Parts: sequence; structure tokens; C-alpha cells
Amino acid sequence: MNATARPALYRNFHRLAWFALIMTASTIMFGSFVRLSDAGLSCPDWPTCYGRVTWPQTQMEAAQHAASEIRPLESHKAWREQVHRFLAGLLGVEVLTLALLAARRRKHGIAQIVTASVLVALAIPLYMRGEHVASSVLAIGGEAILLLAALRWSNIDLARAAVLTLAVVVFQALLGMWTVTWLLKPIVVMGHLLGGMLMFGMLVWMAWKATNLPLILAEASRLRWWLRAGVALLVLQIALGGWVSSNYAALACGGGSASLDNFPRCVSQWWPQQNYSEGFTLWRGIGVDYEGGVLDGASRIAIQMAHRMMAIVVSLYLLVLSVRLFRIPGMRAWATTLGVLVLLQVTLGVLNVKLALPLLVAVLHSGGAVALLFVLVTLLARLRAPE
Repeated sequence: MNATARPALYRNFHRLAWFALIMTASTIMFGSFVRLSDAGLSCPDWPTCYGRVTWPQTQMEAAQHAASEIRPLESHKAWREQVHRFLAGLLGVEVLTLALLAARRRKHGIAQIVTASVLVALAIPLYMRGEHVASSVLAIGGEAILLLAALRWSNIDLARAAVLTLAVVVFQALLGMWTVTWLLKPIVVMGHLLGGMLMFGMLVWMAWKATNLPLILAEASRLRWWLRAGVALLVLQIALGGWVSSNYAALACGGGSASLDNFPRCVSQWWPQQNYSEGFTLWRGIGVDYEGGVLDGASRIAIQMAHRMMAIVVSLYLLVLSVRLFRIPGMRAWATTLGVLVLLQVTLGVLNVKLALPLLVAVLHSGGAVALLFVLVTLLARLRAPE
């Protein structure tokens, strides 16, 4: 797609992409709020909540559905989970619209997207009726159509990126379902977080490409390698953060206890007993309720210490990148933003431990990861070498 054709074809695409980007960031933040307030299992069924589109207000209303036998209603938590699902559903519609707009000039592009979307939509009522095999076949079929369509298209452009993002949305819906049905299984919870970050990163790239505001720098090629490495390190640290949260290891070093030196040491020791093999066992079977965590202290400490050590690596790397950017004319604002975000994120991480994981600080810590990813992907999307 050439630069002159883009404004006509994607006249409103960039506006929708920016709106979807904001919605994705909001959904990630609200998802963190749901997870950190222990509301992830407050609606035992999916996609309804005790059989309702919204959520029941009283125990009597919840008792009318079989889900009440799995878990008693906590209405002060149930609304959080169901609102998160509403936000995710709205985001899915927005990404579907972007995919339809971007693929309309592709051969059979609209037909492929519509067919895949219909298959996924039909899978939901089948799942609710307990026909899980048929539901899975339809969902996998829809996902396969989207992936094959994107892979068949030769060049990397907005059409391919939008369809791949829609495929991620479908998989995110499956992960959201498994989060509930597999009782907060850590590998699923972490995957759900990474999927949200992947969606966010792809939407950042699409929004800037559609807006078409390049940063022309002679050092662009070299900086892209630095930025790619930065994104890889940041994503690894986000994954570790998700593993900390899903295994309830944030306070493994004694956060908030006046009798314990919990930072920078852990349980008053520089190197306490740790069990990495148990702490990083990714699959433990199905049927275990992971709410509150199932690991012993040494395993949780291993997860927490791994997150801290990786935080040092990522922070130092991004600060060095910030210094490199600061030396380039025209990049000082981005360099300063990156450096400030890194220092703020480290501060929020320390406060999470020292203050025993206050909800606001923990949610802001998730938001800091989103902001850092935005800066790095923005620079990757906008940097361009002189022709």
C-alpha cells in the first residue's frame, strides 16, 4: 500500500485504531483491577454471570442458576468480572471493524473475516449448552481462517496486522473462558495478560502506521535493534510479573510486615531459600483451584526473586537506551519519557512490596508496563531511515 493511497482507503482507520488502542489499555488496566481484587472467579460460568447477561444482585437471584452450586455469589466482586467481559466484547467489535476496513481491498478479505466471525459467534451458544466439542471445532475453524488469510497475504501492512489482531482477540476470549473454567490456572492467567499486551502492541503499531507520522533519523536502523531487544526484555518481565500475580507471590518476601526486611532483602535475607523447579512448573493438571495460590513459601520466593532480578536487567537496559536516545537531536522528549517511566515503574514495584500490595499501586504498576510498551512500539513504528 503506497503512501498516496492510504489516506483514501483508511480515511477513518487511524481514528478507530486510536480508539481501540485506548480501549485495550483500559481493558488491561481493568483486568488487573479484577485480578488483584480477587474477583476473577466471581462469575463461575462464562460468558454469562450466574446465567445473566449482567450479574445478580442477591443470593436468591444467583440460586436460580446451577453456577451457585460452584461458588456463592459475591455481588461486590461479580460486577467487576462481568464489566471486564463487556469491555473485552466491545474491544472485539472494534477490532473486527478495523479488520473489515483494512481487508476490503484484499481478495476475499471481507468474506474470510465474516465467515470466521460467524463460526466463532456460533461457538459461544454451543459452549453454553454444554456442547464443548462442537463449540471448540467452530472456534478453532474461525481462528484457522483468520490465520491462514493473514499468512497468505504477502506483505506486512495494516490488513495483515488487523486480521492477526482479530485472531488474537479470538484466542483472548478462549483464554478468558479457560481462566474461569480452569480456576485461575497460572499459565492461563499469564497467557491472558500477554495476549492483552500483544493486542495493545499491535494496535500501537497500526495506529501510528495509519496516522503516518514518521521520525526520519539516520540512526534508525541501529536504533530499531535496540528497541526490538527492549521490547523482548520488557515482554519477558511482564510475563514474570503475570507469573508473580497468578501465583500470589507478590508478598512472598514479607511485604508490609514491620518485623521483616522485605526490600531490597527478602525475609531479612539477601538470598533466602528458593525452589525454582517448583515455582516455575508451568502445568499442574486441571481441577485445582488456584485462588490464593498453591505453592509453598520457597517456591513463591523463587518467583518473586526472579522478577526482581529481571527488573534490574530490564531497567538498566532501558535506561541505557534512554541515554542513547537523549544524545540524538529531536529524540530528547522520547528519551526523557522513557527514563521517567522506568524510574516510576521501579518505584511502584518497590511500593507494592513495602506497602503490602495496595490495589491502586498494583494497578498503576500494570499501567506502567503498558506505558513502557507504548513508548517502545511507538518508536519502532515511527522510526524511518532517510530514503
